[in-house]
Amino acid sequence: MVKTVLDKGWLAARSTEVEINGVQLTTTQPPTQPLNSPWMEAAVPGTVLGTLLKNKLIPDPFYGLGNESIIDIADSGREHYTFWFFTTFECKLSNNQHVDLNFRAINYSAEVYLNGHKKVLPKGMFRRHSIDITDILHPDGQNLLAVLVYPPDHPGRIPPEGGQGGDHEIGKDVAAQYVEGWDWMTPIRDRNTGIWDEVSITVTGPVKIVDPHLASSFFDGYKRVYLHSTVELVNKNALVAECSLNIQVSTELQDGTFLVEHLETQHVSISAGATIHYTFPQLYFYKPNLWWPNSMGKQHLYNVEITVNVKGYGESDSWSHHFGFRKIESHIDSATGGRLFKVNDQPIFIRGGNWILSDGLLRLSKERYKTDIRFHADMNFNMMRCWGGGLAERPEFYHYCDLYGLLVWQEFWITGDCDGRGDPVSNPDGPLDHDLFLLCARDTIKLLRNHPSLALWVGGNEQVPPPDINAALKNDLQLHPYYLNSNSSGTSTIIPVIKDPSQYLDGTRVYVQGSMWDGFADGKGDFSDGPYEIQNPEDFFKHDYYQYAFNPEVGNVGMPVAATIRATMPPEGWQIPLFKKLSNGYIEEVPNPIWTYHKYIPYSKPEKVHDQILLYGKPKDLDDFCLKAQLVNYVQYRALLEGYTSQMWCKYTGVLIWKTQNPWTGLRGQIYDHLLDQTAGFYGCRSAAEPIHVQLNLATYSVEVVNTTSEELSNVSIEASVWDLEGECPYYKTSEKLIVPPKKTVSTFEMKYPKSKNPKPVYFLLLKLYDVSDNRIYSRNFYWLHLTGGDYKLLESFRERRPPLKITSLTFIKGSSYEMRMHIQNTSKKPDSNAPLYRNNFIRRNGSCDELDSAESFDLLDGEKHEISLYEKIRRNFSREHNKAKVSEVNGTGKGVAFFLHFSIHASKEENKKGEDTRILPVHYSDNYFSLVPGEVMTVTISFEVPPGVTPRVTLHGWNHHDVHTVL
Repeated sequence: MVKTVLDKGWLAARSTEVEINGVQLTTTQPPTQPLNSPWMEAAVPGTVLGTLLKNKLIPDPFYGLGNESIIDIADSGREHYTFWFFTTFECKLSNNQHVDLNFRAINYSAEVYLNGHKKVLPKGMFRRHSIDITDILHPDGQNLLAVLVYPPDHPGRIPPEGGQGGDHEIGKDVAAQYVEGWDWMTPIRDRNTGIWDEVSITVTGPVKIVDPHLASSFFDGYKRVYLHSTVELVNKNALVAECSLNIQVSTELQDGTFLVEHLETQHVSISAGATIHYTFPQLYFYKPNLWWPNSMGKQHLYNVEITVNVKGYGESDSWSHHFGFRKIESHIDSATGGRLFKVNDQPIFIRGGNWILSDGLLRLSKERYKTDIRFHADMNFNMMRCWGGGLAERPEFYHYCDLYGLLVWQEFWITGDCDGRGDPVSNPDGPLDHDLFLLCARDTIKLLRNHPSLALWVGGNEQVPPPDINAALKNDLQLHPYYLNSNSSGTSTIIPVIKDPSQYLDGTRVYVQGSMWDGFADGKGDFSDGPYEIQNPEDFFKHDYYQYAFNPEVGNVGMPVAATIRATMPPEGWQIPLFKKLSNGYIEEVPNPIWTYHKYIPYSKPEKVHDQILLYGKPKDLDDFCLKAQLVNYVQYRALLEGYTSQMWCKYTGVLIWKTQNPWTGLRGQIYDHLLDQTAGFYGCRSAAEPIHVQLNLATYSVEVVNTTSEELSNVSIEASVWDLEGECPYYKTSEKLIVPPKKTVSTFEMKYPKSKNPKPVYFLLLKLYDVSDNRIYSRNFYWLHLTGGDYKLLESFRERRPPLKITSLTFIKGSSYEMRMHIQNTSKKPDSNAPLYRNNFIRRNGSCDELDSAESFDLLDGEKHEISLYEKIRRNFSREHNKAKVSEVNGTGKGVAFFLHFSIHASKEENKKGEDTRILPVHYSDNYFSLVPGEVMTVTISFEVPPGVTPRVTLHGWNHHDVHTVL
């Protein structure tokens, strides 16, 4: 198969401004683009709003109050957002070749005109369309294509008070429901109308391959594994096709070298014009490399290629897909009542995030998906939930989840607010066309089912589908007998079954009817997820904090850094909230109107939680407010995950944060912002979700060790050191040797410092879990704490106590890709240089421990997880910029903790416009927002892409390094 993606050269025009029809557009009167023409450059894939923004015909809906200046479809009428899209393409066929025009998704329906011929694309946002255009191509190979795209049938109206899903009318269509607005999102004015996913033409011979299905079965403790595959074959000829059908399974070793594990050939005869389903004989593998979720093991992927050769023609079509051998199961745990997941027979404690979509204008790209998914892996997460009001995510999304080991919970397009609940109460019968919903669901299943990262299907968010749809989905997604029970005990023979697993629509993953049913939340569909706002950090650890075992949605704050506010809002949006004191002593935050519009969530909850930003003192300006917000973000998200992990398996089986990001420039519940800069909460999550982790239970003040791995942790010890604001260490303790069983959280000893004589009102606590035999660190965790009833206001004067730093950097460059290693040392005087504290200057990263004594050791984060040596990685991918490391000294005024340091990368320019955002984004940091005690050393690895012609500049900022230091 030869595939050509049509993603360039598109034009667009509003239908009411085009006076000719589709036949004329694609024959005698193709559009041009003169001045005053209705035609403009189009965003395809994309939406009408994206096209208008590209041509600067609307204000940026993501900037300030720009969205308020864009007319809503409810006021303009559907015609205003009904658009023509036009392009040309070359395609000239040889004998017995056939060509299809493919739309992977449009919203919501369309008319397609090609060289004067009309085809209709029926309704539905989540369905593929394929049109055989062989007989209507121009003989000279020059072809004209026009597509008239209609918005959803029921775009709805936004009530003055806003609300979840507007007036809920969008629920009558099979479309994304978030577009009418939510409490974290403003309405999308065109309701995402457009050709929003890939358009392509594919050329094949007489026989075409359609939607192969791959499945695997496991026996004898995963020593005996079978690959099952069924393929649909379409004979487009008027003659019988005698076919040689091949399946090849290979694995990449390194340097582009592939090892062929299996090659099987079968003969198939297909009648003229017929479509058949052919099931290959199962392929046997002995102990193949398994695919594991993030932090459980490696993401081994095999390449499966299927080709069909037709007698008298040659190769007619081919198809390939990455495939991972893994078995995923879930059931309701009898001990906790929560849903428990197992991968390859190993229980996995779920720590992940809720996901809406990458961008509200559907500007979806492989590059953005890669960053989004890698960010989740960087946080040590193992699951992403694709929320029912958003998208059926695209294959590129799943590709990167496969690579990075993120399990995916994929919901269908049902939400409580639009499908039976909400204010006003919405229609409980789902979309008007149930058959269309099921058609889209089945097509989505075929599109995504071969990805190992796909973990489960869920009927809807906080609601179940209507009974007939739910029953059909349960039937369509019933488990094959191989997947009903674990084979961990091993069997010597294959269980006899009627059908091969690959003959099922899916059959390998469980279907759950709703996000709060069957082991999630209370399991019965009552509103029992959340909460969604600021909390007292210690409350996360209390046994009565959350009643149920698996919380599918728990939210929190998400203020970004000040540079993001300035980049996404005009100056009137830079005003920080007013702090209004109430009669009960609590503070109410009053944000400016632009923050309110962008769904700002306060850092206080009167009558429950005192303002957490004011604990650090009243902020002076935007920079001060956002920096203090990052302190709170870190504390909140770390405590959230540590609180759940503290009661791992004894009370909880999993938790998903609401949400990890926003599909626009919102200020509510996010761990990184829409510009792809991380908040400090990102690194709080990264710390808390380590596979092996040491933590302080903020409710009991006991030190706990979390081991989520499958291996026992032995011969380890905990080092606890307390540091005051003067740089002294008034408390130091090492524990006895510990043994921590696999999949277990163990409480060790109680911290005695706050109960000792004359404790400091504000202090730092550094916990390290290390191997006694070689001082290797498994986990390092740094806290800032105050006495009960106190606050952090003493940290304000601590900002002037600036300890000296020494930063050694190595840089490797390949084209526009940079990899940097920043080796940071707090060079202020150590209280006792012989203490064990200074023997274990190691840092855990990506499951391995790197010694920091040598600045020449450099562990690259190449993002693709190839198993190659460090030397090969450097030699093959990068050239060293300098033979020697660069050293930067940051002078200080005294000893003490270097607190809350964070790097950022900027474009180095001779002249910057005032207020210009010079950040280079995205950037992947092995750690950020970190602190160093006197004498301590840490290494931070940084990777990023640089725009053409730009030289990067690395800066360091910190709480008590408030001047921005350029270190490279």
